[in-house]
Formats: sequence, C-alpha cells, structure tokens
Amino acid sequence: MRPRKNRVDPFGELFAAPDKGLFLGNRGDLHDADGRLGRRRCTTRAWICCSLDLRSFGPVKFDQPGHYYPLFFLDEATALSAGHRPCALCRRLDWLRFKSAWRLAMSMPQDRDLKADDIDCALHAERQPGARRHLRAASLFGDLPDGAFFSEDEGVDRAMLKLGQGGLLWSPSGYASRRPFDEAHLVRTITPPSMLKVLSAGYRPVLHPSAENVRT
Repeated sequence: MRPRKNRVDPFGELFAAPDKGLFLGNRGDLHDADGRLGRRRCTTRAWICCSLDLRSFGPVKFDQPGHYYPLFFLDEATALSAGHRPCALCRRLDWLRFKSAWRLAMSMPQDRDLKADDIDCALHAERQPGARRHLRAASLFGDLPDGAFFSEDEGVDRAMLKLGQGGLLWSPSGYASRRPFDEAHLVRTITPPSMLKVLSAGYRPVLHPSAENVRT
C-alpha cells in the first residue's frame, strides 16, 4: 500500500513518504468525498502536534470525511517550523511549557490569561502559502535559536536545523548530514517568527534521534 500524502516538511507542505516520524498532526478534515486528500490544506486555524499514542481518546477514524486528516512529522522541531503547536490535551505538559515560553517571548505576565485560540490566531497570521518559493527574512546564523529551521539562498528546498554551531540537513527519515556555519553566515529562516521567539525563550522541541547522531 502506497503511503498517503500526509507527511509534513519544515516548510509546512504535504508529501508522501514511508516514514511516519515521531508526532501526529491535525489541521482539520482535509478529506474529499472518497476519503482521500482533497484540495484544502486546512479547515481550522488550530494546527496542532499530537502524540502518536491516542489510545486513551478511543478509536480514531482516519479514512472518513468528517474526521480529521492525519498528518505526520519527523519530530517536534519540524512541526513547529510548519506552524503547529503542542496539543493541549494529549501533550499537556509540553503545552504548558510552550505557553510559558510564549508568555516570556511576547513579554506577557505569567499570570495573564492565555488561551489556545490566542496563540492559534497569531500563528495563523504568519502562515505563508508557497513558503518553499518565498522564504522568510534573512538572518545571521548565530542569531537563530537551536531548533529553528533555515535554508540557504542557493538551495531553498534544503531545509536545515540549527543545532549548536552546525546545520543538520533534514530528510523525511531523519537528519542526513551536518555542516558547520560561521555565526555571521547569512541564511533564510523557515520557522515562523513567533516560533523563533518561543525557541529563543527557552522552549526545547523533541528532536529525532538522528539529530544527536549526526551532531556528533
């Protein structure tokens, strides 16, 4: 059986690959009448990143219109770059860490009420269709937080993860290679601006095990 087109890359685009990765995602019901991926790429502004283990929520119907269309991410850094935030239900502790980092990043008092919809509205405003063709602002490599994705001008299809002093080349099955970068090297960011701030505020996303293997 061929894999369906429901894997997500750091640009937020959907593609088919045999590897599911570490996390499940949701952008709403994207099925057509036959249960396949339709033309829509979202039906809600609440783009979330869930645990792969949803047994506590009962049976999940993936193949029927009226139910959400399952998306899969290599790791959480990929999900954040694609514009997905942690699920407040199945990833409660991560969601609370994310909210705390969001408040710090946006200079909000820690006791101020912050709803999921407030974050979803901010992230939705930053989403860019065709982001693979139109990368975000230029940045110095040294200014990027660990866990952010970037690309170089000469290869916009090659997403790289910032980790320490190097960039790890992303692939659907894991990080394939590491390249050192000078802090003054100019790159193009892929991760949305709000997510960059959250990462800079101390949120540490779960990375695929290959990141540590390539790093060393």
